[in-house]
Amino acid sequence: MIIDRDAALSALIPHVAERDIVVAVYQSCFDWLQLNPRDLNYVAVGAMGQASSHGLGLALANPDRRVIILDGDGSLLMNLGALVTIANAGVTNLYHFLAANRVYEVNGAHPLPGADRVDFVGFARSAGYAGSQSFGELDLFTEALPYILAAPGPQFVSMEVRPGQSYPRDYDYIHSAQARQTFRAALNRG
Repeated sequence: MIIDRDAALSALIPHVAERDIVVAVYQSCFDWLQLNPRDLNYVAVGAMGQASSHGLGLALANPDRRVIILDGDGSLLMNLGALVTIANAGVTNLYHFLAANRVYEVNGAHPLPGADRVDFVGFARSAGYAGSQSFGELDLFTEALPYILAAPGPQFVSMEVRPGQSYPRDYDYIHSAQARQTFRAALNRG
């Protein structure tokens, strides 16, 4: 089974605390910004594959906050080595959610190489994440969220998704100085 991405992200919203940092990329970012606009949404990720690396840096610098990464499978595929780096960095406050739709969605929905065989949960488990699981049913995902977010990280969750509602892709905003300043100010407020 497969979950609508916006339904999966909507299920996550009630579990995101005010102090949590959310690092989102590309389509998950555009969806998240529409569903849950907030000042601690870190959107200054300009290079595909960098969400996990940026999330790790934020988790290391902010050990008193949870860092929730909303990654895409095409994006993560560009930087698989980050899984090993994250797993071995000793962070317990990092929660890595992957929207797995098996395509490079924002770049024209081109299929991922090995889309029918790649096992991101297996990659995270082998890398040494504290927990690694996959969900294709919204009810099971929603039920598991409180336990996943209460467990010590790093935790990896693959959400088997299809596109939900179509939200605007505001590239100007996600790459803007305004987005970075809004985040920086919220982070500095503590």
